[in-house]
Amino acid sequence: MDAVAGPARTRGRHWGIILSFLLLVFAPATATGVYLYGWAADQYASKMGFSVRREDAGSAMELFGGITDLSGSSSTDTDILYEYIQSQELVRAIDTRLDLRTIYSKPENDPVFSFDPEEAIEDLVDYWGRMVRIFYDASTGLIELRVHAFTPQDSQDIAQAIFDESSAMINQISAIAREDTIRYAREELDVAVERLKQARERITEFRSRTQIVDPSADVQGQVGLLNTLQQQLAEALIELDLISETARSGDPRIGQAERRIDVIQKRISEERQKFGVGGEGPGGEDYATLVAEFERLTVDREFAEQAYTAALSAYDAALAEARRKSRYLAAYVRPTLAETAEYPEREILLGLTTAFLLMAWAILILIYYSIRDRR
Repeated sequence: MDAVAGPARTRGRHWGIILSFLLLVFAPATATGVYLYGWAADQYASKMGFSVRREDAGSAMELFGGITDLSGSSSTDTDILYEYIQSQELVRAIDTRLDLRTIYSKPENDPVFSFDPEEAIEDLVDYWGRMVRIFYDASTGLIELRVHAFTPQDSQDIAQAIFDESSAMINQISAIAREDTIRYAREELDVAVERLKQARERITEFRSRTQIVDPSADVQGQVGLLNTLQQQLAEALIELDLISETARSGDPRIGQAERRIDVIQKRISEERQKFGVGGEGPGGEDYATLVAEFERLTVDREFAEQAYTAALSAYDAALAEARRKSRYLAAYVRPTLAETAEYPEREILLGLTTAFLLMAWAILILIYYSIRDRR
């Protein structure tokens, strides 16, 4: 007949397992619970949501056609803002504005969740990452913040400071973009203005030197004078022919008519020489040279005027483009003022701590029995 097994006896290893459970699981979990519920300071969270918007009001033709996008978000700017909120630059700016070290060191008996004001800025940046939680949706460009502090007003003030500093940074980026847009056009306009100024100064200098406002008009006057002289010469020749037919040889009228013809011809020759090389016009220069120089100066001025008009149009277009494309920070949730301390989440922290300790203890027990069974 089979022997009946006796009641199991508690051996030394069993007491060791119980003792290890008490030391590795129960005691740390109890200490965690005592600290969380007895020493950890309440934290209040201010929530805020915003995105970077860019006004892109189209031209009149685009508005007429209904193909404009009046408002859009820029994912690149939002990415920059996401990194900026976590940066040391922002932490330092808000610390200067609100004294974050004093705000985060208010709990006197909570060394785990509070901040030591004697620590360096790098430590403050690390602590900032624990107290300011960022939720960023890259597909929509929306950023949500949950800002923790030990009083409701402090959390709201920090959230508002983040919004103000972020808005200033976005405005700075927008200003730089506008300046980049118009800088090249403004440089081209400055060059065109200087070129037009020099062209007009050269024409003014020409007019002062030659005492001629417009050589073309002066040449037309000379041509009119030549036509008059030619007409007078024709009349004098006709008059000489008539006198020669009726007067006797030696008639003083014939000599007088011939002298008149000689004077007119000489005058015509002198006037014609003014238009040729070596002839003397106003200022001792021949009209051909004066007209050529004035035409060259006029062409230079007209080209400078056209270049100025084009540069001015390009500058105006650049200004309009810069004005209609501006970035700004739009908050769809303003910083809230908490009424209840929701953090630290004591139940969750205690549960996670206990579960981790229990899992680690169970693994150690399994390792112990595995080694024991191999002996």
